[in-house]
Amino acid sequence: MRFVIVTGMSGAGKSSVLKMLEDIGYFCVDNLPIQLILKFAQLAHEQSSQIDKVALGIDIRSGQSLDGLNEILVEARNKGYCYEILYLDAGNEVLVKRFKETRRNHPLSGSGRVDSGIEIERERLQFLKKQADFIIDTSQLLIRELKSEIDKIFVQNGDYGNFYITILSFGFKYGIPTDCDLVFDVRFLPNPYYIAELKPQTGNDQPVYDYVMQSPKAITFLDKLSDMLEFLIPNYIEEGKNQLVVGIGCTGGKHRSVTIANALCKRLSKLEYGHKVEHRDIKKDALQKKQI
Repeated sequence: MRFVIVTGMSGAGKSSVLKMLEDIGYFCVDNLPIQLILKFAQLAHEQSSQIDKVALGIDIRSGQSLDGLNEILVEARNKGYCYEILYLDAGNEVLVKRFKETRRNHPLSGSGRVDSGIEIERERLQFLKKQADFIIDTSQLLIRELKSEIDKIFVQNGDYGNFYITILSFGFKYGIPTDCDLVFDVRFLPNPYYIAELKPQTGNDQPVYDYVMQSPKAITFLDKLSDMLEFLIPNYIEEGKNQLVVGIGCTGGKHRSVTIANALCKRLSKLEYGHKVEHRDIKKDALQKKQI
């Protein structure tokens, strides 16, 4: 029997995750009254039950009953009911944006500001986050990427480090991404822009990648950056951080930054953490030329 409690911040994707779990064979129940959790766990764990995978959605909608959840979880453990907690999180700005886009009210904001409700909710759910077996920050994740993380945990049963890294290439002439935790400037590297046959290509193309990476400075920079991230990440995790956005910038975000971001992502694949690469400005040069 695999019993999963899906919880976390409103707007972080709990409903989407429950649907994903349902698609892979989980019996899912959302917003079950807190007082019924023990009875539900008992029924699910009975030998006569034909259900072997259960997901239970719990969130701030439980209201004041949420205060008694910790005692119920302790009692469930004492009775031998094994469970895992999946906690979904996202940054405050991202959550505010999602609520505004869907025109929904936050469960705790009432007629007030959404961000006030988010802060209250984050504080009230902190005890669940501390107990979580898995934490997924959905701030930077597309639905298909979130599904990939769910499959990794609940289908492939792979190791999951509760930490997600986004490597983001960008062009300084279009501005530094506001969500970056760390920003690195690679404009010191040889620029393919000035090579006629390489100019229309991008760092996703092998000739451009090879041109940038043949520079000893590129290899040295990548070695030092990888080493620094391997040192920083465990310390960030210790401080409670569960995601990291690393910005790699060049002039236009098309050649050097894309190359280094791709190369760094390959280096990070040997680590246990979830990761992905994004290229924010890779197509902007072509778009500008069309407008002209």
